[in-house]
Amino acid sequence: MQPLVSILIPSYNAEEWIAETLRSAIGQTWARKEIIVVDDGSTDRTAEVARRFASKEVAVVSVENQGAAAARNHAFQLSQGDYIQWLDADDLLMANKIERQLGTLRGAEDRRVLLSSPWAYFYYRTQHARFVHTSLCEDLTVIEWLLRKMSENLHMQTATWLTSRELCEAAGPWDRRLMSDDDGEYFCRVLLAAERTRFVPGTGVYYRLSPVGRLSHIGTSNQKKNAMLLSMKLHMRYLRSLEDSERVRKTCLAYMQNWYDCFFPERPDIVAELQALAAELQGSLELPRLRGKYAWMEPILGRRTARLIQDRLPEFKASCIRKYDKTMFGLSRRPGRFQADNS
Repeated sequence: MQPLVSILIPSYNAEEWIAETLRSAIGQTWARKEIIVVDDGSTDRTAEVARRFASKEVAVVSVENQGAAAARNHAFQLSQGDYIQWLDADDLLMANKIERQLGTLRGAEDRRVLLSSPWAYFYYRTQHARFVHTSLCEDLTVIEWLLRKMSENLHMQTATWLTSRELCEAAGPWDRRLMSDDDGEYFCRVLLAAERTRFVPGTGVYYRLSPVGRLSHIGTSNQKKNAMLLSMKLHMRYLRSLEDSERVRKTCLAYMQNWYDCFFPERPDIVAELQALAAELQGSLELPRLRGKYAWMEPILGRRTARLIQDRLPEFKASCIRKYDKTMFGLSRRPGRFQADNS
């Protein structure tokens, strides 16, 4: 018998997206699946829209708002699948994503292999999606995956993974303390339980670039900065549990340097803690520099203003592109098709 796959969708105020997301889940070519939507106390019509899809295959559950991690944990508790497909309520799966990934497995011993796939950014029109290809897009050992992720400031989008139940149970629940980078920390623990990763081309995930209120956006939120610091410390602890070497120490230093600008200078307490951690690793962190196209502004406008422009200009540009894409999507809307046209 084919293994059962549980597609687990936490949702909060996703009325605009949930129907399209559910269609991509229902449309999976892998026949044996269950789909569980956990509505995390939405204040809009998310639950109402989702329940239009309710069936033997699709269950919709509403709970009191407790955050994305709690909603994911609840969905997992309700699930019965041999494999788990995590899917955010605004993202889309290509139709053959699950089937193609499971098709690479050779037997029960592969339950400890963590499967990933390509992923693409989009706003509204998937035909204009931009696929991301990084050094993570290949088969890797667990430690090599973490070294590349942390030193090069990379990530694999949540829905790209297909995880055996055995790995999910070994990793434990999603950490409810993390308001940012909860997926990065969770999949670190999944990786620690895995034997290796297997990258499956020819299919993938569409990752919607929603406005800056999304969970992954840290911005000026002190709560999210505290959560990000916790996630970073856990990342480094997990990596060092696998190997305590010079290359691991250099990777941890590079990882902290990549995120240093997120805290400097507004959070001197976190800055001091990161410098202390760097000293323990026999290194130090440099003052963050503005990116090349903005660095010339600093002597003229001052660092604070130049950094504000560096942070806000890309957001403004993205907002304009999003509005344009939404308009064009509305003008040309027709039944969507999810095709595995990348490799």
